Amino acid sequence: MKNFFFTLLLFLNICISFSQTNKAFTFGENLTFSASYNMSGILTDVAEVKMQTSKMNTKSGTLMHLKCTAATYKSFDSYFKIRDLYESYVNPKNMQPYLYHREIDEGGHYKYTKYKFNYKTRKVEALLRQKSSNFSSGFWDKKSKKTFSSNTKDLVSTIYYLRTLDIKKAPIGASDTFTILFDNKETKCSFKLLAKETINTAVGKKECYKLAINISASNVLKGSNSNLIWLTADENKIPVYAKFKIAVGNGELKIKSATGLKN
Repeated sequence: MKNFFFTLLLFLNICISFSQTNKAFTFGENLTFSASYNMSGILTDVAEVKMQTSKMNTKSGTLMHLKCTAATYKSFDSYFKIRDLYESYVNPKNMQPYLYHREIDEGGHYKYTKYKFNYKTRKVEALLRQKSSNFSSGFWDKKSKKTFSSNTKDLVSTIYYLRTLDIKKAPIGASDTFTILFDNKETKCSFKLLAKETINTAVGKKECYKLAINISASNVLKGSNSNLIWLTADENKIPVYAKFKIAVGNGELKIKSATGLKN
């Protein structure tokens, strides 16, 4: 179950590439989800996932702080404890990231990543920190610089950027590919719009876009059309439900609450 939260977040990275004016969210939005995992044939709620936006004022202007966290419930901690943080500081107009942090602690597996994006040089400064194989010696750091293309973002800024796009213009069956910088590698994800469906959720009955996702050259997700996400077919385009299948099992993500919505 390593990179558990990464798998969940991939489901939130689905949309169709049309206009990019942000009509979907603003500062102060809070989304909370329950994550369940198939244990001995029974789906069991194991963790809570939160997505939050806030304002950060700097000398050069205003940034939007995008924060995503995941934590297993206390009753599950003794089995496999998860405390994950993903956050990005972006231009609120176009979702361009300037600073990205990722800190995961999953069953004792610890990793920290930081990206600093420089749009003048088209370089990202990366820091990767992990525990040493010999825990007594502490951590090891690896620093690097990598050229990035104009359409590459970090995981969190991609989630929010894609919510700004105009899915309603896409026909059923439309598909596309996007790129995420993750672990200093560009990861290609493709998706397909399968249908529009109305489902019952904790925030009411919602008409949704049903989409499937696939990651090229990766073993994170398994099966064809086995990994699905439902986004509300309105201006907010919030993820309300997802199903995922990975090498060690399958699970679901369900919305619990949504406050501070723009629309």
